[in-house]
Amino acid sequence: MAMSVGSSGGGGSPEVMAAINTTPLVDVMLVLLIIFLITIPVINKTVPIHLPKAVNIPTQTKPENITVAVDVDGNVYWNDRRIPNRDELLTLVKDAAVRKPQPEIHIRADKDTRYEAVGRVIFTIQRGGVVKVGFITEPDHGIRGYR
Repeated sequence: MAMSVGSSGGGGSPEVMAAINTTPLVDVMLVLLIIFLITIPVINKTVPIHLPKAVNIPTQTKPENITVAVDVDGNVYWNDRRIPNRDELLTLVKDAAVRKPQPEIHIRADKDTRYEAVGRVIFTIQRGGVVKVGFITEPDHGIRGYR
């Protein structure tokens, strides 16, 4: 900060001029502005991808679709027939995978089923070679006026 000392024109003591020099303040602000202008585009830069659009389409039941249900206890059902173990489920999935056209497998799981049971079913379907797998749910009647 600089100050000027001048005379009052007469023979008295010099008078102090108390004016703030704003040049350093403006210089600092311009530097900060330049830093922000340079760093903002770097922060906002993301990978350009096209996200899928979510559309709620009702399930179209075809005769070749297969429904696999998982109950609360983790029991697996193939079109309403209980499957005793995962090896038999894998055999059924492999048989379905070679059909032309390949059927879709729709998984219906109870809302209180452990994720582990559903994950095992999905893993078995993946090992069997079926490509299209979907989940059957019920609409939430408490949202958006579905009452």
